[in-house]
Amino acid sequence: MVKTLVTCDCSGSQTIDAKALSQATGLKIAPPCSALCTTRLQLAADALADGDAIFCCTQESRSFEALAAELGVDPAPLLDLRDRAGWSDDPASKLPKMSALIAEALLPAAPEKALDVVSEGLCLILGPPRIALEAATQLSDYLGVTVLLEDAKDIPDTRDFDLIAGKLRQASGALGGFRVTIDALQQLEPGGRGGFTLAAPRDGGMSECDIILDLRGGTPLFPAHDKREGYLRADPGHPAAVAAAVLAASHLVGTFEKPLYVRTEPLLCAHSRAGQTGCTRCLDLCPTGAIRPDGDHVAVDPMICAGCGACSAACPSGAIGYDAPPVDLVFRRVQTLAKAYLDAGGMAPRLLVHDGHGAEMIRLSARHGRGLPADVIPLEIRAIGAFGHAEAVAALAAGFASVSLLPGPGADRDALAAQVALAQVIGGGDRVHLLDISDPDAMSDRLYDEIAPAPVASPVRPMGTRRQITRQAARALHPGKQQLALPDDAPYGAVLVNTEACTLCLSCVSLCPSGALGDNPDLPQLRFQEDACLQCGLCANICPEDAIGYEPRLDLTDAALSQRVLHEEEPFACIECGALFGVKSTVERITEKLRGHAMFAGDDKLRMIQMCDNCRVNAQYHSQNNPFAQGERPRPRVTDDYLSKRRDH
Repeated sequence: MVKTLVTCDCSGSQTIDAKALSQATGLKIAPPCSALCTTRLQLAADALADGDAIFCCTQESRSFEALAAELGVDPAPLLDLRDRAGWSDDPASKLPKMSALIAEALLPAAPEKALDVVSEGLCLILGPPRIALEAATQLSDYLGVTVLLEDAKDIPDTRDFDLIAGKLRQASGALGGFRVTIDALQQLEPGGRGGFTLAAPRDGGMSECDIILDLRGGTPLFPAHDKREGYLRADPGHPAAVAAAVLAASHLVGTFEKPLYVRTEPLLCAHSRAGQTGCTRCLDLCPTGAIRPDGDHVAVDPMICAGCGACSAACPSGAIGYDAPPVDLVFRRVQTLAKAYLDAGGMAPRLLVHDGHGAEMIRLSARHGRGLPADVIPLEIRAIGAFGHAEAVAALAAGFASVSLLPGPGADRDALAAQVALAQVIGGGDRVHLLDISDPDAMSDRLYDEIAPAPVASPVRPMGTRRQITRQAARALHPGKQQLALPDDAPYGAVLVNTEACTLCLSCVSLCPSGALGDNPDLPQLRFQEDACLQCGLCANICPEDAIGYEPRLDLTDAALSQRVLHEEEPFACIECGALFGVKSTVERITEKLRGHAMFAGDDKLRMIQMCDNCRVNAQYHSQNNPFAQGERPRPRVTDDYLSKRRDH
């Protein structure tokens, strides 16, 4: 069934060419009304009853949802054409941009993945006695409250909530699963006349709670504490902040859905092998500490993960990928926007990537300022940190003239800057940049003033992994070029081998997590396939001769897709059977070093070094003082032997 777009010119404040949009998108688009949310609400009701309608208005979403509930039907999807395209001071045609936004909205949405988090309302309050006790009094009717006092001198005479004394040593976990360790722990003993007393102090007391309300001020308990769900913190010197934290804590009871932001593929992880550490990109970037080493791989604690996406953008192998939405959907959205814009007659679109904060800036600019230029296409994603160099380069290859990233307040600027720098090198120039602006008018002015370079002449829209898409996009952006030099720590490059030092022990081959390094089962060779190399550092770390180095680069030729020999030597022929084994120079070097050694006195011992495995065993078996040689095997003793012995006695 063909989708129907229900449009509105919002009291004549924007122009919508329904006929041209219908031709460009292939959808049924009725002529726009002027007040869909008020006087023409019946039109919305009829569209909801018919089904398969998309309302091109997000401002009055509550009205449309209430109408759908009243009619007993599912609410219609909403598409914002007005703020992102219609309300703009740019006199150029908005048709290509609206067509692109509509095409993107028709992409199937990925199902969200989440896990249930249960909070029973057990709350630990930390802070100065006056502030903490007042907060406990306010929360005691809603939560199971325990107050931790560092000074046990003045214990209040109340049993409305629990009181303990001690010093918090450590805290871990998140909403519904905090674990705390308390030293000098003293618990209340409520019995007896007079004031309450405390038990003898003990160290290492452990407990669990669902919520932590930290009113101490000073250093937070967790890194990136504002991203730790269930951990509420306020400065005790600011009553308004304390009141807001208390109010927020009172609502953290029940079952909540925790989004699963990332997916992992442990077999692709290049973190460690055989006790040697290689790639630590995600560990270095994670602001909350949700990623931790787990043997040869890394593990992600979904309860602590805040979904910033930086790990997905930086992972060289795809072992960690953003999943809300999935990485491949982001690529499809980018490519769909570019294709639809160009197919509708547009010439050089620019991409503006933003999060929820950026969406609000766009709305404010549209309502009160100049809005977005007609050639700037906004792409909203949940975590802008997940939009890395691969996505940016893919956008340029798909036909975008430039890519601007508009980070919100919680974005990791350093991580974004590293991805932008890599994208600039691969994309060729300053066509990818950060738009680190918090003022809507300044954002619009910067976009209007930007002179976008010419887009790629022949757009491509490759599929595959982030590495594969990056490579194909780079080839399209640099036709005829064979190689791109990349900055240090780039996840693409070559392995360099000092052939004078390399002994072809092949330790590097056994540890390579991506299969970039390989051997030849028939000859002493070290082989290398460049497009598979992650530049993780494992081979250099394990090399006993320090013979391995790296060159960050992106080889755009087909040679990067096949194996080439980095180092080879002549094999040694067994002196007994002639079978080839080992490396000739290594065998000769070992023979020379052991000549004269007490354990290898005599030519027969040295000859064994120059034999293959089978001949060496055979020679050892037939040698004098053979450790494998045994005398005649004793005859097994049977019952008659024991009986005859008895008879003799």
